[in-house]
Amino acid sequence: MTTTRLLTRTVTADTEETITVPALPADDRTGDGYDWMNTLNGSGWVPLPGWASEGWDAGAWPYIIFTVARHRDEVGELFGYGTYVEGDTRASWYRSQEACFEAITEDVFFHWKSGQSHGPHHLPMTAAGLPGGDRRPYNPTS
Repeated sequence: MTTTRLLTRTVTADTEETITVPALPADDRTGDGYDWMNTLNGSGWVPLPGWASEGWDAGAWPYIIFTVARHRDEVGELFGYGTYVEGDTRASWYRSQEACFEAITEDVFFHWKSGQSHGPHHLPMTAAGLPGGDRRPYNPTS
């Protein structure tokens, strides 16, 4: 299934600019998270399966799914981060990739700490205590 790329107006979470970016598809409530992931085709959004130095789970498919997107406007690059949690979807956009990574880290950490997804065994008290390599996308070549 291919989705037509729909655009939406929103405000960046870090710089509070009004921007026009690809919309995160809403859940149609007729299937599960795997069905929803199929609606991402052609939307500009892609699933984010792993996070941090060891590629620990970012979410718990099909119940919790993290997504990312990139877009360019007349000012420069924009970085999108979206979630699907048991049918509820949410998206936010950032001018700074670092700010986007921090938002993802906070949410991934929450799911690791609560036991909803598989993460590092010895977690600090807060996401701010994670080492630098655990605050970035998984890169199997590094």
